[in-house]
Amino acid sequence: MNSVSVTGKKWIFKDFETSDIDYLKDNFFLDDLTAKLIAIKKIKKNEINNFLNPAIKNILPNPNSLKDMIKSTDRTIKAIKNNENIGIFGDYDVDGATSTAILGNYFKEIKHPFKIYIPDRKTEGYGPSIKGFESLIKDKSKLIFTVDCGTLSFEPIDYLSKKNIDVLVLDHHQSEIKLPNAYSIINPNRFDDRSNLNNLCAAGVCFMFLISLNKKLREINWFKENSIKEPNLLNYLDLVSLGTVCDVVPLTGINRAIVKQGLKVIKSKKNLGLKTLLDICKVETSPTTYHLGYILGPRINAGGRVGKCSHGANLLLNSDPKNAFNLANELDAFNKERKILEENLKIEIFNKIENLSDPVLVLSGKNWHEGIIGIIAARVKEKYNKPTIIISINNEIGKASARSVVGFDIGSIIIGAVHNGILLKGGGHKMAGGFTINKENIDKFKTYIIRKFKTLNSNIADQKRIYVDSLISPTALNLEVFNKIDNLAPFGSGNSEPKFIIENMKLINSKKVGDKHIKSVLLGQDGSTIKTIAFNAIENEVGAYLLTKKNKTFNILGKFSLNEWKGEKNVEFIIDDISVNKKLKNSVPSSIG
Repeated sequence: MNSVSVTGKKWIFKDFETSDIDYLKDNFFLDDLTAKLIAIKKIKKNEINNFLNPAIKNILPNPNSLKDMIKSTDRTIKAIKNNENIGIFGDYDVDGATSTAILGNYFKEIKHPFKIYIPDRKTEGYGPSIKGFESLIKDKSKLIFTVDCGTLSFEPIDYLSKKNIDVLVLDHHQSEIKLPNAYSIINPNRFDDRSNLNNLCAAGVCFMFLISLNKKLREINWFKENSIKEPNLLNYLDLVSLGTVCDVVPLTGINRAIVKQGLKVIKSKKNLGLKTLLDICKVETSPTTYHLGYILGPRINAGGRVGKCSHGANLLLNSDPKNAFNLANELDAFNKERKILEENLKIEIFNKIENLSDPVLVLSGKNWHEGIIGIIAARVKEKYNKPTIIISINNEIGKASARSVVGFDIGSIIIGAVHNGILLKGGGHKMAGGFTINKENIDKFKTYIIRKFKTLNSNIADQKRIYVDSLISPTALNLEVFNKIDNLAPFGSGNSEPKFIIENMKLINSKKVGDKHIKSVLLGQDGSTIKTIAFNAIENEVGAYLLTKKNKTFNILGKFSLNEWKGEKNVEFIIDDISVNKKLKNSVPSSIG
């Protein structure tokens, strides 16, 4: 396209090879649209069948390929045989809560004693602490797991080691070459791991561990000898998929298969906590990654942000309907409180942004709510397409949340800054991280990270772009085409949901719905009409256009959406952007409408 949109973004069509479309049609009997969408994804030929049919049994790697897996399994077997109390130290976010619940539910199912500990974000911060470990010791834990944390927890783990208590770390965060003195560390992102499973979240790592543990218990006839029914690990995929989606790891390979199957398990409502939360949120349709990422995830996270940090894990471990209802209700209330706090802080922080020329945005303020600065960092990053760090300062110490863009590994940068003495502590992964810093070092850190960005990624944020899969006609907005697109789900990081352009539309009517959204009916040149919705558009350029430009012809960019109501299914279009460009030049198969 030759011009930018009303939001200032450039629309760019994704590349594809016509020969790849022909290959997909000839060998997999695909229609034009499906073949084109897969060709755009540039999937290797030997992986296409698994992409089209993502069955876990066909994709599941050998868990023992993960470093320390056998060692961790054997130690846990020993604990089970000797009836040692097990402690689980988890993080307070969704990945941590689901990881904690995955292990806890398994031990519950095999009737083995365990206790969990989730730290308080405000008073304890992220990761293992001596205080938390002491609590588990008081509960007579003889073996302690750390889940979604622990890879950089040198001092606390060393403390347990001196007390002859073994620690098994199940994590996925970036590591240093030097590792803590734990009994074992399963982490696909440790430097000496060769499993090629570095895209797993912590919940995925925990699932791999349970596959190994369950298999070993079966092989030694433990289930039969103890008259205990062997757990069906597929039933745990609801929690694994929730952690996978909410931690925004790539939905490719085994992760995509996990989420595909996990959504089916969620639909069957086997986990009481998830069932209760879905009921409270009035989710009556088949769950999708949207429900995981934007309905369930924020509520489980809300406990760690503004409420009680252990609520999320306790909900997912719960087997009492009354308790589950109370926990889910409280998490829903925490989420409403979080939204209010977020909106107020968002306004303050956006007003504070002064120098947009910086390739990395580093913003700091006194006593900003630590539970929501990560969300705000994500909002700023999305708006400006730049890595963003938000620092809350209290008593000369800053606690920060960071969010990055594709191509800039923020976790590694943070670890590097710790090594250089700029940060007190910190870590993360490619797209997100956190750290603690002395107030006096903030400017030094800003200089450091901007220099790193310019060295490694000089052109990442040169302009705002939206990548588009294809042009379609208004008549393509139907259930048949929707189902073709939906066959490529679940969508998320690494398997982006296809985006389309519909040209030359006119506005019939538009109205505000809820507080922030705009519903519209648009007319195509062929006389067909489509229903659309623009989310959170009331204060942006898209909303302004839809509410004022009734006699103009424009193009819309967005994605398909299925609206289910009282048994009826209708396909709508979610508008992400609007352009007044003239005719767009890009071929589209005639079968698309």
